[in-house]
Amino acid sequence: MMSDTRTDQVLLEHLGECIERIREYTGGYDRTRFDGSRMVQDAVVRNLQILAESTQRLGEPLKATEPDIPWRAIAGFRNVLAHDYLGLDTAVIWSVVERDLPELASAIERMSAAAARLSE
Repeated sequence: MMSDTRTDQVLLEHLGECIERIREYTGGYDRTRFDGSRMVQDAVVRNLQILAESTQRLGEPLKATEPDIPWRAIAGFRNVLAHDYLGLDTAVIWSVVERDLPELASAIERMSAAAARLSE
């Protein structure tokens, strides 16, 4: 999907908001809080799904600036979240939150800065 710089900026802001919500819901990535509440688990899964869907709408040139981010795997994870909801494993979800979100958050910050420079 082709995307212009302004659309990318809006999507990047949205991605950052999804990650911030997950941080908020989990009390700063607290596994006990996640494991102890189905409501928190549901909120995290929903924001991961929205986040993964939004990454698919980013422009390819912008995604290419972060080649270490597994963009295809994120898209595949979205499909699992959306279509395999009966088979979701909270341990796997938590692993993504704990291991992958911080790296993705850093990449989004870098991409946001790059997109802002391009729009000047």
